[in-house]
Amino acid sequence: MLSSVLILGQMIHINKRVIELDNRKEVEMRRLVIKSYHMEKIELGEKFSIEGKRLILTEDFFRDKINKDLIDNIELKVINPYEHDMYVNSIMDVIPISTKVLGDLGEGITHTLTGVYVMLTGADVKGVQMAEFGSSEGILNEQLFLDRAGTPCKDDYIIHVDVTFQEGLMSSRKYATEGHRICDLFIQQIRNIMKKLPGREYTEKHEYYDKIRPGKKRVAIVKQIAGQGAMYDNQLFSKEPSGFEGGRSIIDLGNVPIILSPNEYRDGALRSMV
Repeated sequence: MLSSVLILGQMIHINKRVIELDNRKEVEMRRLVIKSYHMEKIELGEKFSIEGKRLILTEDFFRDKINKDLIDNIELKVINPYEHDMYVNSIMDVIPISTKVLGDLGEGITHTLTGVYVMLTGADVKGVQMAEFGSSEGILNEQLFLDRAGTPCKDDYIIHVDVTFQEGLMSSRKYATEGHRICDLFIQQIRNIMKKLPGREYTEKHEYYDKIRPGKKRVAIVKQIAGQGAMYDNQLFSKEPSGFEGGRSIIDLGNVPIILSPNEYRDGALRSMV
């Protein structure tokens, strides 16, 4: 079943700041600042840390966190740049690593890492892939379009979280949901460190505004998103950008239309979990 997300260019909001522009009043509703920190090396180690442009991950993080009723094993790997000639299970998600430092989704300050993504893959103990209408297992450079918006570049690192589910994953949403949940728990350990990164030592800084422009055309972008079956799902309004915890499934919401501001959309309020 398909649902709609409306991304509106003009909305009414309190706490407006008004500026003069060409003798008309332009209203700035929300200001979103995204600061990026570029990583040049990803390593496995004993504890999570960021040292300069080096991200270190806890190698055995998943050891005591697996729900054995749903998951048999989780393997953590680091895929180096240009090393994509390798087999992977069906790709469940490619996830940017971002966190809120100030404010809610769509406003305030967000820190994000560049040079690295998380890729979640999955199959069950018998090799049945995590998919419903077609799976994406195979050689990575043949299954993942690199250098596209929303996917890693060839020179990025990929943190590969490969989940082996117990048999029966096609029968219930709980398998896919548990895979996303535990992967998000892993990413949150990185986010907690990112919140403390020095605010002036970013690689890049971008500012975005939700605005009302009187006299201009009103624009709404309609984006159809999936919400059906065991795995075709989308998460909305999680606690963290592109996160899982605290979010609402579009299926559980009844596939009703949802309205997002441009900055909420830009800040990761919508996460595809197909």
